[in-house]
Amino acid sequence: MTTVTALDEEFAMPIDNPFYTPEVQGAYELHSLGRFELEEGGVIPDLQLAVATYGELNEAQDNAILIPTWFSGTHQTWELTYIGEGRALDPSRYFIVVVNQIGNGLSTSPHNTDGEIAMAGFPHVRIGDDVRAQEQLLREVFGIERLALVVGGSMGAQQTWEWAVRFPDRVQRAAMIAGTAQNTPHDYLFTQTLIDAITSDPGWNGGDYSSAAEVSAGLHRHADIWAIMGLSTEFWRSEFWRQIEVPDLTWDTFEEFRDRFLRPTFGAMDPNALLSMAWKWQGGGAAPRHTGGDLAAALGRITAKTFVLPIDEDMFFPPRDCAREQELVPGSELRVLHSIAGHFGLFGFEESYLAELDGHLTELLDTRV
Repeated sequence: MTTVTALDEEFAMPIDNPFYTPEVQGAYELHSLGRFELEEGGVIPDLQLAVATYGELNEAQDNAILIPTWFSGTHQTWELTYIGEGRALDPSRYFIVVVNQIGNGLSTSPHNTDGEIAMAGFPHVRIGDDVRAQEQLLREVFGIERLALVVGGSMGAQQTWEWAVRFPDRVQRAAMIAGTAQNTPHDYLFTQTLIDAITSDPGWNGGDYSSAAEVSAGLHRHADIWAIMGLSTEFWRSEFWRQIEVPDLTWDTFEEFRDRFLRPTFGAMDPNALLSMAWKWQGGGAAPRHTGGDLAAALGRITAKTFVLPIDEDMFFPPRDCAREQELVPGSELRVLHSIAGHFGLFGFEESYLAELDGHLTELLDTRV
């Protein structure tokens, strides 16, 4: 348990959580952007972005790929599942920068900072804040002015949409996987259930708990909602969960899969980090900040060669929602991915899904712009 001394009694202190260490998440570096003013009016006194890079930036500085992370995710999934020699995201050809979004547990987040913005005092962050911070990072730390590709899934797709709208002259290609430019009412309500699952736990204590373990009941409810919506009905009916292999874990029933895999995964995370990202997700939208709420005008600003890549069984970013937005982007294409896992197909359970996505990204990267 974290102790608070008399000198710190007015403010919460950082909480150690082994889930957010390099030993669990893989190597990354912290880059300070200094004082960072947020779109909602708050301030992060010293914004630290957790960044993992793969490959080398070439002399022409035209081989950079940016990957923003999704809800609850870190750079690790991209490293283990999507990046590799001979793949579309090939570090022998490209300089790949994976930036952990603000509030995800590795970059500056409620539980790993101190002072007045720690824990319950953490300010509201928007998708636009992530994108502005990433642009600053790329420009100041790496000297990158233009990106060969921005690609992200889910909340990473929200950030990719924002990049393409906010900085059209800096994005040559964009790939939005399983995510929309404008959050829908359905997703808003879904995300609210995720928030309520955590905040209804008495152990949450208004955001000022001493350990994530104090909020275990809320985190388990949070995981159960993901079990229902993150994975498709066909995933459960077909018992595809039997094919998923995790070291040192076994299960014989779908309840055991939930209890031994899904609940521990979310149970290891920080509740306030999840809440920070959920609020950001709820307010996601490329239109209000740029074109007064006119989505068509916002997406019409995009000049990047764009592939919109929904997953066919996704229950909260269904292809029809993504198609409506894709039609507003000049020269864009809709490429529907196939995964029995639904939204959680993003974790690459199926080789067929990974091969399909690699094919689309390779084609996109080979397209002259």
